[in-house]
Amino acid sequence: MPMSVRGSTRRFVLDANALFGFFDGRRLVAEKVRHLLGEALRHDQPLLMSAVNWGEVFSIAWRRHGEAIARDVEAKLQELPIAVIAVDRERASRSGALKEKHSLGYADAFAAELAIEQGAWLVTADPEFSKVGKALSVYPLPRHEK
Repeated sequence: MPMSVRGSTRRFVLDANALFGFFDGRRLVAEKVRHLLGEALRHDQPLLMSAVNWGEVFSIAWRRHGEAIARDVEAKLQELPIAVIAVDRERASRSGALKEKHSLGYADAFAAELAIEQGAWLVTADPEFSKVGKALSVYPLPRHEK
């Protein structure tokens, strides 16, 4: 978008759990994600998401709710200001290295790699990303809501 954070302009990368919280109506997560989506529209600069994480959202929606709901979620996602970034061999290798160095989940490594490569904030509720250290800026979302 750009959004001013600590005096600099930053972009945002969505982890899959940011969209799960948004679609599941977890109030605090949904509010933060809705704000970021609004800023993306206002500044005509989409949020970013790895194609691997996009597939993760689709796959988990299918597993939890069935194919019809997964297709509905996919259609809704395509209307949001989110740029899905393809994965090539170099990105896959960098992600694999992050996975092994920091014991991240496979899909999580792609989200982290994209955020690091773009100098962006990773929007997530997953505390596991703290293992990456200062190389990764995290925009934290609430982990659990009642």
